[in-house]
Amino acid sequence: MDANAVRSALVEVLQNIQTASGLECPAITGTTKPIEELPKFDSKIWPVAIGILGVKLGITIANDINIFRREKTTIALTVDEAVAIVVALAETQPSAPAQKVNAQ
Repeated sequence: MDANAVRSALVEVLQNIQTASGLECPAITGTTKPIEELPKFDSKIWPVAIGILGVKLGITIANDINIFRREKTTIALTVDEAVAIVVALAETQPSAPAQKVNAQ
């Protein structure tokens, strides 16, 4: 899976969540740490973002994987670090076509 496509999808998901929540959304780059830099982006929101991203990319991201925080720590990860995790996960799964979220 292409890292640029994953990054683009992740940024779009984060922006949509912030907008839908009525919250400020600063510019999101590869060095942005969503847990630290996006208002109210916490443990209630990140699972939703991960689920939407998985559907959008057509991959499965297990419920116990937090792509926004280093495993078993409180260290926040950057968008680029999250992208690397998602790309690695995608490479272990059979290919499936990406789906549009809320497609009608």
